[in-house]
Amino acid sequence: MELSDANLQTLTEYLKKTLDPDPAIRRPAEKFLESVEGNQNYPLLLLTLLEKSQDNVIKVCASVTFKNYIKRNWRVVEDEPNKICEADRIAIKANIVHLMLSSPEQIQKQLSDAISIIGREDFPQKWPDLLTEMVNRFQSGDFHVINGVLRTAHSLFKRYRHEFKSNELWTEIKLVLDAFALPLTNLFKATIELCSTHANDASALRILFSSLILISKLFYSLNFQDLPEFFEDNMETWMNNFHTLLTLDNKLLQTDLVSNAIQFLASVCERPHYKNLFEDQNTLTSICEKVIVPNMEFRAADEEAFEDNSEEYIRRDLEGSDIDTRRRAACDLVRGLCKFFEGPVTGIFSGYVNSMLQEYAKNPSVNWKHKDAAIYLVTSLASKAQTQKHGITQANELVNLTEFFVNHILPDLKSNNVNEFPVLKADGIKYIMIFRNQVPKEHLLVSIPLLIGHLQAESIVVHTYAAHALERLFTMRGPNNTTLFTAAEIAPFVEILLTNLFKALTLPGSSENEYIMKAIMRSFSLLQEAIIPYIPTLITQLTQKLLAVSKNPSKPHFNHYMFEAICLSIRITCKANPAAVVNFEEALFLVFTEILQNDVQEFIPYVFQVMSLLLETHKNDIPSSYMALFPHLLQPVLWERTGNIPALVRLLQAFLERGSNTIANAAADKIPGLLGVFQKLIASKANDHQGFYLLNSIIEHMPPESVDQYRKQIFILLFQRLQNSKTTKFIKSFLVFINLYCIKYGALALQEIFDGIQPKMFGMVLEKIIIPEIQKVSGNVEKKICAVGITKLLTECPPMMDTEYTKLWTPLLQSLIGLFELPEDDTIPDEEHFIDIEDTPGYQTAFSQLAFAGKKEHDPVGQMVNNPKIHLAQSLHKLSTACPGRVPSMVSTSLNAEALQYLQGYLQAASVTLL
Repeated sequence: MELSDANLQTLTEYLKKTLDPDPAIRRPAEKFLESVEGNQNYPLLLLTLLEKSQDNVIKVCASVTFKNYIKRNWRVVEDEPNKICEADRIAIKANIVHLMLSSPEQIQKQLSDAISIIGREDFPQKWPDLLTEMVNRFQSGDFHVINGVLRTAHSLFKRYRHEFKSNELWTEIKLVLDAFALPLTNLFKATIELCSTHANDASALRILFSSLILISKLFYSLNFQDLPEFFEDNMETWMNNFHTLLTLDNKLLQTDLVSNAIQFLASVCERPHYKNLFEDQNTLTSICEKVIVPNMEFRAADEEAFEDNSEEYIRRDLEGSDIDTRRRAACDLVRGLCKFFEGPVTGIFSGYVNSMLQEYAKNPSVNWKHKDAAIYLVTSLASKAQTQKHGITQANELVNLTEFFVNHILPDLKSNNVNEFPVLKADGIKYIMIFRNQVPKEHLLVSIPLLIGHLQAESIVVHTYAAHALERLFTMRGPNNTTLFTAAEIAPFVEILLTNLFKALTLPGSSENEYIMKAIMRSFSLLQEAIIPYIPTLITQLTQKLLAVSKNPSKPHFNHYMFEAICLSIRITCKANPAAVVNFEEALFLVFTEILQNDVQEFIPYVFQVMSLLLETHKNDIPSSYMALFPHLLQPVLWERTGNIPALVRLLQAFLERGSNTIANAAADKIPGLLGVFQKLIASKANDHQGFYLLNSIIEHMPPESVDQYRKQIFILLFQRLQNSKTTKFIKSFLVFINLYCIKYGALALQEIFDGIQPKMFGMVLEKIIIPEIQKVSGNVEKKICAVGITKLLTECPPMMDTEYTKLWTPLLQSLIGLFELPEDDTIPDEEHFIDIEDTPGYQTAFSQLAFAGKKEHDPVGQMVNNPKIHLAQSLHKLSTACPGRVPSMVSTSLNAEALQYLQGYLQAASVTLL
């Protein structure tokens, strides 16, 4: 692709079309851009366009497209082609920082994200001059440029907050601090001074405060891993400056600077080596009264977000998004202070809580914000340790949570009007979510019908919190690790629960509310058979929703939970009545066909998983509607998308399990296509295990005569991969496959196919692969397959007794006993770095496993062998009767004492002897 005006014009036209709301125009344009993005200069054309185009919309569109292109393609995945040529990579890194800093803020943010993605892969080793280039820009004096650098540094370094400690990580952080700590500290001091100089200039302060926000975020990230020596000398200065900022007048409190400054104090007060900075009672009281209490208040901006920007409010409040609220920061500061000063802090705030509740009681309709602040204070005081999954796991014993729940939370929720005092309703419901492990079960059970009622609240926040609280309650575990609430306890509410959940999806602003859909999924899972009478109505509603969102999928979590709910409907109904599968097929197949025909990439892996579940429900042969799809599943384009692979393999396995004879008879010409898929998969280190899943299903289920002509070529391909790229994962899969082959076709057939490829190869495979590597096999079924296969090699393969292979008989037996008795060998060579499917970058390529479409573990030798140790003993006994004296002699002279003792135990348990 040349960097020409003609190509820039073409690219402009297609970018315009991607903004068109009509899918008939938008999708082909997206497809075209996807088809050309592998060409050299494509990313440089995008960068040229966002620099030189006169159309601002196109500039922004080009910047977003460029960022997404980097997100999808920058990472180099082992065994897959490099999607960006080296010349483009060098040119991008040489120009992007300058381009980002000279762009308007909207574009600057996109390019900053792109730099962050590149930095995650290349910094510091492959991009050593990035830091120097950024630090040098601090000298510019231009705060547009400085803020661009700070924003980029923040997106690059914020991962330090979440990564596990390691020498490699600390080495990188030290490198950053060596270059960044002093310039950042100097910039902070200079910016604080400029705030004083321009104290009466609102527009200047706005820019300076945005710099201080970013500086404090950076400071937080660079200190998170606790490398105190870099900032220790200036810590008191930093703290005093932030403390002073936080006690200024309310005009300042309107900015995000406050939440970041409070977060800074919260992170410092938790560190043992800074404890002395907070020990003075006056300092502690000042922070509590002048910093925490004012920032616990529900302010006008919060009220506006609650009512008019509910999605963002929920994201901040429930998920603790990166753009933290002042209230969340204040709560974190309370928790931080309680780490070392729990008694004094609880004492200071107890008086505040009581006076706030008294103010509320005087005039609830006017003073409801006092109660809101009181609930927030109690919540932050009581929460010592918390996880998203389990709520509060450790609470402040000085706070009586149940008493507060009964006296101050339940009364609000029992009000007949679900639309009255929505903020307090949301507070109360959130209290249930947070302290569900501390409040007794009987009180939680009382709250369930109240929460169901609040699913009909007009406030998006209230009905979302109600759905989320129900979902969290339904996942709670009891003493025996079963669900805390049984289906019988929830059964009295089943009809109103399901009705209100689905009605909530029709409320304004909640048509794709992920919390409601997750609550639907969790309700199905808990209630099981109790939902069967309602399934015909529910599946209709789910299918209509699926059709609607497939037009433009935009909420990944909502979509995932929707498919999980569909899978649960199928599983629960068909478990009770397998014949009902046809009803689901009638309901779903039209929508599935539309999704596949329109190539809705986000949904295709889900569709394949649901189809696998449906197909596996059929007990006999494959219906013709599925067979019509079979040839299309082998088309190479489907296998190009990494996210499709696990779901496609699962679906092909379902075809082979349920209809191998149909395929052999009606679609024999498709067997080379199946093997072509296998060949593509085993060539990839990331996907070779999927290739073996497919191959094992072919060997297990297809009639032997339909595979005969391809067997030798299969083994040749496997040996080529072994020779070129031998990895532990491949070896484990290869061992399971050859033992399954041995079980299916016989030990002699395995020996003959090896020696047919190359003389004496069977002995080499035994000596170099099976005997030394069998200990690496993991998984009960996999170990059982290997045990039964090796038993066949020992007892049903004449060359093992009569040729030069005989010397390997005892070592093979010894390795089998080791497989039974020794710990699994889970060592992996240092040079092997596997990329899991989940780690591949970009939303498009990710595979999302549906938990409720899960494939049951299949044991191909389950009917043949129950206990493989007993099976070994019986098989050795049978061999010894055919050649008396030989087996005891081989065993007693060559097997080590410990292994011999184990073997005698197997023989005793099987009540047999060796003759």
